[in-house]
Amino acid sequence: MIASLLAAEPGSAPVTQWPLRILLVLVVVAVIGLVLLGMRRGWKRRARSQGEIPAPPEPGGEPGGGGVVSGVFVGSTSHGDWLDRIVVHDLGVRSRVDIQVRSDGVALWRHGARDVLIPAESLRGAGLARGLAGKAYERDGVLVVTWELGGRLIDTGLRADASADQSVLLESIQALSAEQGRAGGMAR
Repeated sequence: MIASLLAAEPGSAPVTQWPLRILLVLVVVAVIGLVLLGMRRGWKRRARSQGEIPAPPEPGGEPGGGGVVSGVFVGSTSHGDWLDRIVVHDLGVRSRVDIQVRSDGVALWRHGARDVLIPAESLRGAGLARGLAGKAYERDGVLVVTWELGGRLIDTGLRADASADQSVLLESIQALSAEQGRAGGMAR
């Protein structure tokens, strides 16, 4: 029975319009290429417009000691405008990261991108959010660190691999920020 059904099915029709099909494939490839070129030009234009932002310091050395948390560097944006991505100095590049809260600040050793040290005196706060830089996660899925770089407030999104680590990071960064606030208040 199955053999008779298979024998009765007609074969596929031969392709007779090869030039048209090749032309359509080339058009699709050209459109994809133009879209990618436009994205690249937009990224470069944004980098030129953000040229006044200085390079953040680097933490130096390798991650070590206690308190190193693995996770994802989601990206950085202008404070309060989570669609205005900061692209200079690799701050807009999503990457794997090892995070450590130290007395001098928050050290970020990034895989495939520039390492960043958020100095303790530049910290302005930290909290949890749903997303950042066009990336959305579950409720309170992103740790957002607000800091100052070259007179500009920046929100940097971090996401620890384990939610328990994310809570520890949040508490540590908030404590360091509060400590800097007290020290700054005493100096005045």
